[in-house]
Amino acid sequence: MKQTTLIKTADIAKKWYVVDATDAILGRLSTQVATILRGKHKPDFTPHINNGDHVIIINAEKVVLTGKKEQDKNYYHHSMYPGGLKSRNVKTQRSLFPERIIERAVRLMLPKNTQGANQYRALHVYAGSEHPHQAQNPQVLVINLRKGDK
Repeated sequence: MKQTTLIKTADIAKKWYVVDATDAILGRLSTQVATILRGKHKPDFTPHINNGDHVIIINAEKVVLTGKKEQDKNYYHHSMYPGGLKSRNVKTQRSLFPERIIERAVRLMLPKNTQGANQYRALHVYAGSEHPHQAQNPQVLVINLRKGDK
């Protein structure tokens, strides 16, 4: 009988990847990034150990939403006071904080527990094309999820 091998914390080797979000569809990009953050792309995936890699996303301001989501989709938050429900559409959010659009989409695809919070810390999103992580020698990760790709 063959036994299932589980990775130990000492055997974890984390890599760094750079993803360009220019013209990428938000949902398709987010699912690929969440998979890498969780470590499910590795053959030694272990559910109870954080084996995921770090992901740097650049050009977050150029991510694409399909359909009429640019005007119709709203982001809500509450101040916890009566009548404190606030909302912003994607167009306003993109002009104020473009990186939060991708951060939120990826965060909601991760587990809602301590491990998911630790995996979320490995996500680094930047609105422009520059990032301060050159010392980690990130590899360019090409995700062909542009508009019109199948």
